Amino acid sequence: MISHKTISKVNKYVYLKKSKIHSKGLFALKKIPVGTRIIEYTGEIITKREGTRRADTTVKLSKRNPSKGATYIFEIDKKHDLDGGSIRNNPAKYINHSCNPNCKYKIIKKQIWIYSVRDIARGEEITYNYGFGWDSRNYSKYACKCGSANCVGYILEKKSWVKLEKRLARYIKEASRK
Repeated sequence: MISHKTISKVNKYVYLKKSKIHSKGLFALKKIPVGTRIIEYTGEIITKREGTRRADTTVKLSKRNPSKGATYIFEIDKKHDLDGGSIRNNPAKYINHSCNPNCKYKIIKKQIWIYSVRDIARGEEITYNYGFGWDSRNYSKYACKCGSANCVGYILEKKSWVKLEKRLARYIKEASRK
């Protein structure tokens, strides 16, 4: 049973509470059917250049104080990002990454919506794949803690998993020669 003393209801689908994956997370208040539009990821629409500047600033801050290391920059298109950390009320920023997500995001007219990709059980944490690409700067510094059976250890988009697998196989082969 969900204790109402430990939760913060966000909307008719989700509530906010402490997560085993990372910090806080959003969890299903009730069963959510596949294809449900759960929540909008909101924030300030900014240029790519400004998005990069803000992300770099956050990385620098996190080196001094790890609790300040959360970046909520979301790519909208080739020219624009959305800074989900720039506004006070964006509970969707607490959705954690998973290598086996139960949601995905859709960008519709510069709005980011989180949809369920399968039925989600009451009390289950809402997750999606953050989609960090293989070429993302310092992807290897972003360890994945999702705990899913198919976790690859890093916050990487699924299409980059093959590249990671090849790199790891090469390292293992080189190490066994020594």
